[in-house]
Amino acid sequence: MSDDKVLEQALLARAVPGDRLMLADAVLLAALDGSRPLAPAERRALQASPLTLRRFKHLALQRRNAATLRPSAANDDAWDGSAGMLRAAASAIALEELATDDGHWALHFVPDDAGGWQLILKLDAQAPFAGRLLRERPLLRVVDGGGAILLQGRLDADGECERPWPFDSAPVAHFQLYGATFAIEPCK
Repeated sequence: MSDDKVLEQALLARAVPGDRLMLADAVLLAALDGSRPLAPAERRALQASPLTLRRFKHLALQRRNAATLRPSAANDDAWDGSAGMLRAAASAIALEELATDDGHWALHFVPDDAGGWQLILKLDAQAPFAGRLLRERPLLRVVDGGGAILLQGRLDADGECERPWPFDSAPVAHFQLYGATFAIEPCK
Protein backbone atom coordinates (compact mmCIF):
# COMPACT_ATOMS: atom_id res chain seq x y z
CA MET A 1 0.00 0.00 0.00
CA SER A 2 1.38 3.44 -0.92
CA ASP A 3 2.20 6.10 1.66
CA ASP A 4 -0.63 8.26 0.27
CA LYS A 5 -3.16 5.46 0.86
CA VAL A 6 -1.91 4.92 4.41
CA LEU A 7 -2.19 8.65 5.13
CA GLU A 8 -5.65 8.80 3.55
CA GLN A 9 -6.91 5.88 5.62
CA ALA A 10 -5.41 7.33 8.81
CA LEU A 11 -7.07 10.70 8.21
CA LEU A 12 -10.44 9.18 7.33
CA ALA A 13 -10.50 6.60 10.12
CA ARG A 14 -9.64 8.83 13.07
CA ALA A 15 -12.36 9.90 15.45
CA VAL A 16 -12.78 13.55 16.35
CA PRO A 17 -15.25 14.37 19.16
CA GLY A 18 -18.07 16.64 17.94
CA ASP A 19 -17.02 16.23 14.30
CA ARG A 20 -19.46 17.64 11.77
CA LEU A 21 -19.43 18.74 8.15
CA MET A 22 -17.25 21.83 8.12
CA LEU A 23 -17.63 22.82 4.45
CA ALA A 24 -20.65 22.97 2.16
CA ASP A 25 -20.83 20.69 -0.89
CA ALA A 26 -20.67 23.75 -3.15
CA VAL A 27 -17.27 24.70 -1.68
CA LEU A 28 -15.97 21.12 -2.02
CA LEU A 29 -17.25 20.78 -5.60
CA ALA A 30 -15.68 24.12 -6.57
CA ALA A 31 -12.36 22.87 -5.20
CA LEU A 32 -12.72 19.62 -7.16
CA ASP A 33 -13.44 21.29 -10.49
CA GLY A 34 -10.79 23.94 -9.92
CA SER A 35 -13.15 26.90 -10.16
CA ARG A 36 -12.28 28.07 -6.64
CA PRO A 37 -9.33 26.80 -4.60
CA LEU A 38 -9.79 26.25 -0.89
CA ALA A 39 -8.72 29.14 1.33
CA PRO A 40 -6.11 28.31 4.00
CA ALA A 41 -8.80 28.20 6.73
CA GLU A 42 -10.95 25.87 4.59
CA ARG A 43 -7.98 23.54 3.99
CA ARG A 44 -7.36 23.37 7.75
CA ALA A 45 -11.06 22.67 8.39
CA LEU A 46 -11.00 19.89 5.76
CA GLN A 47 -7.90 18.27 7.29
CA ALA A 48 -9.29 18.56 10.84
CA SER A 49 -12.66 16.93 10.09
CA PRO A 50 -12.74 13.24 9.06
CA LEU A 51 -16.44 13.60 8.25
CA THR A 52 -15.74 16.50 5.86
CA LEU A 53 -12.83 14.55 4.35
CA ARG A 54 -15.09 11.54 3.75
CA ARG A 55 -17.67 13.80 2.09
CA PHE A 56 -14.94 15.34 -0.07
CA LYS A 57 -13.74 11.87 -1.11
CA HIS A 58 -17.33 10.77 -1.85
CA LEU A 59 -17.94 13.83 -4.06
CA ALA A 60 -14.63 13.24 -5.87
CA LEU A 61 -15.50 9.59 -6.57
CA GLN A 62 -19.02 10.52 -7.65
CA ARG A 63 -17.64 13.15 -10.02
CA ARG A 64 -15.06 10.72 -11.46
CA ASN A 65 -17.67 7.98 -11.97
CA ALA A 66 -20.05 10.40 -13.69
CA ALA A 67 -17.27 11.46 -16.05
CA THR A 68 -16.51 7.86 -17.04
CA LEU A 69 -20.17 6.94 -17.56
CA ARG A 70 -20.91 9.77 -19.98
CA PRO A 71 -18.72 11.65 -22.42
CA SER A 72 -17.62 15.08 -21.34
CA ALA A 73 -19.46 18.10 -22.66
CA ALA A 74 -16.46 18.82 -24.85
CA ASN A 75 -17.01 15.50 -26.61
CA ASP A 76 -20.79 15.82 -26.89
CA ASP A 77 -20.39 18.19 -29.79
CA ALA A 78 -17.49 16.43 -31.51
CA TRP A 79 -18.10 15.72 -35.19
CA ASP A 80 -15.71 14.76 -37.96
CA GLY A 81 -18.07 13.81 -40.76
CA SER A 82 -21.23 12.01 -41.80
CA ALA A 83 -21.93 9.74 -44.75
CA GLY A 84 -24.97 8.56 -46.65
CA MET A 85 -26.02 6.82 -49.81
CA LEU A 86 -28.59 6.90 -52.56
CA ARG A 87 -31.07 4.14 -51.82
CA ALA A 88 -32.63 2.07 -54.60
CA ALA A 89 -36.09 3.52 -53.93
CA ALA A 90 -34.75 7.05 -54.37
CA SER A 91 -33.36 6.26 -57.81
CA ALA A 92 -36.76 5.33 -59.27
CA ILE A 93 -38.19 8.84 -58.89
CA ALA A 94 -36.93 12.39 -59.13
CA LEU A 95 -34.49 12.94 -56.29
CA GLU A 96 -35.71 15.47 -53.75
CA GLU A 97 -33.75 14.61 -50.62
CA LEU A 98 -30.95 12.41 -49.31
CA ALA A 99 -30.17 11.94 -45.63
CA THR A 100 -26.98 10.85 -43.94
CA ASP A 101 -26.95 7.50 -42.19
CA ASP A 102 -26.68 9.21 -38.79
CA GLY A 103 -29.75 11.36 -39.57
CA HIS A 104 -27.97 14.63 -38.74
CA TRP A 105 -27.84 16.04 -42.27
CA ALA A 106 -30.05 16.21 -45.35
CA LEU A 107 -29.32 17.16 -48.94
CA HIS A 108 -32.27 18.77 -50.72
CA PHE A 109 -32.42 19.01 -54.51
CA VAL A 110 -34.62 21.84 -55.76
CA PRO A 111 -35.17 22.31 -59.51
CA ASP A 112 -34.31 25.79 -60.74
CA ASP A 113 -35.79 27.75 -63.67
CA ALA A 114 -32.82 26.99 -65.93
CA GLY A 115 -33.39 23.21 -65.85
CA GLY A 116 -30.71 22.59 -63.24
CA TRP A 117 -30.87 22.13 -59.49
CA GLN A 118 -30.03 23.95 -56.32
CA LEU A 119 -28.33 21.76 -53.73
CA ILE A 120 -29.19 22.64 -50.14
CA LEU A 121 -27.30 21.14 -47.21
CA LYS A 122 -29.41 21.19 -44.03
CA LEU A 123 -28.19 20.42 -40.50
CA ASP A 124 -30.68 18.83 -38.10
CA ALA A 125 -31.08 21.26 -35.20
CA GLN A 126 -31.20 18.27 -32.79
CA ALA A 127 -27.75 16.99 -33.79
CA PRO A 128 -25.48 16.92 -30.72
CA PHE A 129 -22.93 19.10 -32.49
CA ALA A 130 -25.42 21.56 -34.05
CA GLY A 131 -24.82 24.32 -31.51
CA ARG A 132 -21.07 24.24 -31.99
CA LEU A 133 -21.25 24.20 -35.80
CA LEU A 134 -23.74 27.07 -35.88
CA ARG A 135 -21.60 29.06 -33.47
CA GLU A 136 -18.21 28.38 -35.07
CA ARG A 137 -19.40 28.18 -38.70
CA PRO A 138 -16.56 26.01 -40.02
CA LEU A 139 -16.08 25.52 -43.75
CA LEU A 140 -17.91 22.33 -44.77
CA ARG A 141 -18.05 20.33 -47.96
CA VAL A 142 -20.21 17.66 -49.48
CA VAL A 143 -18.35 15.14 -51.62
CA ASP A 144 -19.56 12.29 -53.79
CA GLY A 145 -18.21 8.72 -53.72
CA GLY A 146 -15.48 9.72 -56.16
CA GLY A 147 -14.29 12.62 -53.99
CA ALA A 148 -15.67 15.43 -56.17
CA ILE A 149 -16.94 18.44 -54.24
CA LEU A 150 -20.69 18.91 -54.71
CA LEU A 151 -21.00 21.84 -52.32
CA GLN A 152 -18.60 23.81 -50.16
CA GLY A 153 -19.49 26.62 -47.80
CA ARG A 154 -20.52 27.70 -44.32
CA LEU A 155 -23.87 27.16 -42.66
CA ASP A 156 -26.13 30.17 -42.30
CA ALA A 157 -28.04 30.97 -39.12
CA ASP A 158 -30.74 28.44 -40.11
CA GLY A 159 -28.20 25.63 -40.42
CA GLU A 160 -28.28 25.58 -44.23
CA CYS A 161 -25.83 26.08 -47.05
CA GLU A 162 -27.02 26.38 -50.65
CA ARG A 163 -25.19 26.19 -53.98
CA PRO A 164 -26.11 25.36 -57.58
CA TRP A 165 -25.68 21.70 -58.55
CA PRO A 166 -22.20 21.70 -60.14
CA PHE A 167 -22.69 19.01 -62.80
CA ASP A 168 -24.56 18.71 -66.10
CA SER A 169 -25.92 15.26 -65.19
CA ALA A 170 -28.93 14.94 -62.92
CA PRO A 171 -28.20 14.19 -59.24
CA VAL A 172 -29.43 10.56 -59.38
CA ALA A 173 -27.34 9.74 -62.45
CA HIS A 174 -24.31 11.45 -60.95
CA PHE A 175 -24.53 9.58 -57.63
CA GLN A 176 -24.96 6.27 -59.43
CA LEU A 177 -21.71 6.89 -61.33
CA TYR A 178 -19.81 7.25 -58.06
CA GLY A 179 -20.98 4.39 -55.89
CA ALA A 180 -24.24 6.10 -54.84
CA THR A 181 -22.50 7.50 -51.77
CA PHE A 182 -21.77 10.94 -50.40
CA ALA A 183 -20.17 12.45 -47.32
CA ILE A 184 -20.35 15.72 -45.41
CA GLU A 185 -17.12 16.73 -43.75
CA PRO A 186 -15.33 19.69 -42.28
CA CYS A 187 -12.66 21.18 -44.54
CA LYS A 188 -9.29 20.72 -42.93
